Amino acid sequence: MDNAPWLATSATGIGSLPGVDPVEAARIVVGELPELPHLPELPARGVGADLIGRTAGLLVDLAVEVAPSGYRVTAHRGRDHRRAVDLLRFDLDAFGEAVERAGTGPGVVKVQLAGPWTLTAQLELARGHRVLTDSGALREFTESLSEGLTAHVAEVAKRTGARVVVQLDEPVLPAVLTGLLPTPSKLGTVAAVPESEAREVLATVLDSARTASGQPVIVHCCAKRPPFALLRAAGADAVAFDLTVLWNASTPVLDEIGEGWEAGMTLFLGLVPPTGSEPLPSVKDAARPAFELVDRLGFARSLLADRAVPTPCCGLAGASQGRVRGVLSLVRDLGRAFVEPPEGW
Repeated sequence: MDNAPWLATSATGIGSLPGVDPVEAARIVVGELPELPHLPELPARGVGADLIGRTAGLLVDLAVEVAPSGYRVTAHRGRDHRRAVDLLRFDLDAFGEAVERAGTGPGVVKVQLAGPWTLTAQLELARGHRVLTDSGALREFTESLSEGLTAHVAEVAKRTGARVVVQLDEPVLPAVLTGLLPTPSKLGTVAAVPESEAREVLATVLDSARTASGQPVIVHCCAKRPPFALLRAAGADAVAFDLTVLWNASTPVLDEIGEGWEAGMTLFLGLVPPTGSEPLPSVKDAARPAFELVDRLGFARSLLADRAVPTPCCGLAGASQGRVRGVLSLVRDLGRAFVEPPEGW
């Protein structure tokens, strides 16, 4: 990706952090990941702070409320929707202040929101069906999401003075494609969505994000087998995934990763476990899957500096407060190691 706005040594987080204090979260991210900080998400705050509620708060002319089974579409913005909007505003205030206090602000920041398939899979219509099962509702939500993210990107750019990179989170997409998504009643499954339809809808939002930001767009999928080929065909400029679960993946999966690299994509490689009682690995041990990946695919190791960015394996919402700084510090060290591997590696 020749037009990547981040530096070769950059590292970043996936999105979520533990705790409920947006000021502290923003301070940690800006301090530990100065080259590519991300707007922190704090789902421990509850309704409106999780991925779906947070993204729903960005929707234009659509509203949600909390039902016993999760988020449900409603006719008017009520307390639940307003809470999501307010929490995001608090996060933006805290993030902008952290950037200002840092002195030299970052040239680029990353924001995360649910992609169209994960969003519509997790939202219910008033009659109880998932939004993605209704073609008209799916189209309406896709358009609303595109419009909302455009306004969000403009707001973040205004507050930080930085270029904004959008990450679309699609953890549910593999289940959508394979027909493994349960119905809200849990008594059956939703019919599989054809790849052509999934590609078209995702491409619509990717194009909107790219137009709004003028920057590459990332799709994050932490499933054991992300649909790499579909994401590339939909126009994703970069894919973020947990490399540690794909370290010994089958040849077809590795081929899809290699084809993405050959096509000019950047890969955001999840390398550092966010949780666990064991000590964090050394830089060399954490980097091993990345270096072995390029070796196995037959690429020069310099590709890691050119088109790879290290990240934690997934979000840090489940991490202890004491582990967060260590994880992000290690990720930052990996970014430098991609550019200048220690002698003997």
